[in-house]
Amino acid sequence: MAHPPAVRPAATDARRHHDPDVRGFASDNYAGAHPEILAALALANGGHQIAYGEDDYTDHLQRVMHSHFGPTAVAFPVFNGTGANVVSLQALTDRWGGVVCAESAHINTDECGAPEKVAGLKLMTVPTPDGKLTPELIDRQAYGWDDEHRSRPQVVSITQNTELGTVYTPDEIRAICDHAHERGMKVHLDGARIANAAASLDVPMRTFTNAAGVDILSFGGTKNGMLFGEAVVVLDPDAAHAMKYLRKLSMQLASKMRFVSVQLEALLAGDLWLRSARHSNAMAQRLAEGVRTVDGVEFLYPVQANAVFARLPYDVVVRLQRRFRFYDWGGRPGDVRWMCSFDTTEDDIDTFLLALKEEMAA
Repeated sequence: MAHPPAVRPAATDARRHHDPDVRGFASDNYAGAHPEILAALALANGGHQIAYGEDDYTDHLQRVMHSHFGPTAVAFPVFNGTGANVVSLQALTDRWGGVVCAESAHINTDECGAPEKVAGLKLMTVPTPDGKLTPELIDRQAYGWDDEHRSRPQVVSITQNTELGTVYTPDEIRAICDHAHERGMKVHLDGARIANAAASLDVPMRTFTNAAGVDILSFGGTKNGMLFGEAVVVLDPDAAHAMKYLRKLSMQLASKMRFVSVQLEALLAGDLWLRSARHSNAMAQRLAEGVRTVDGVEFLYPVQANAVFARLPYDVVVRLQRRFRFYDWGGRPGDVRWMCSFDTTEDDIDTFLLALKEEMAA
């Protein structure tokens, strides 16, 4: 009888190529994986599990999602946030459909046209002062349903929290959902930083998703400590159909799905999602409090989650970026974004603030 090869103790020829003590403020995607996530991946490793989502971890994930989003919620793990958005929006639109979104929305500015090119829909954008849609702003694009010369508005897509760091209240989302549903439209929520929004509002995620009338959700985990992976969560089963086919068609079906699902379970079965989000939000508040003491720096938007948007002299930005990694923002010289992560420390904040004061004084 042939025996399987022996499994050798873990060994690797890989070498560390970075300083693990160096952190910046460019993006919460820059952070590594949370140790509890890495432990969960190791727990799910070993042995064989059925591929393509028929494994025990993906099955258990459904019950975990029910605890957050109600008994009708169905989770479809995917590889990344753009994939989650594309699959979600495909599920809610016809070939001639349009999606109303903020001009600053990630689906419009940072996904290389994927919703339009891959999903084949039309993005119908609206300028907003703070990244947030309102019923009145939606109506700038929500018309002409029977005009064959125009894409039919079928979906409103909002982001929680927004790309400008602002947070919708549950009442604001409920008003949007009621307004959209009255017009025969569905609502998609891009929740890349949904945990940060819940931590900021101090409410369960269900309060501003299924309880508010959201039909489908892109649930984000990577920005909150996961190694990779997100999920499409169908909140209203009547709103989306053929999800499993759309996920495969969009190249978002993981063969070894247990390794996405177990990360989501580790994040959501306990309070890891909330602990991590509260910490990154708190670090952004600490940063904002320090920035308020620096003359010549102004805030662009309220600091409500884990992002700080600021304006300062461009020459200071250039010098400061030689010391810390962060992004220019919005195309205007001197406008920047500083992001905090689950692993940002108080020392990171204080060191950055000292450098900011030095450069402003120079």
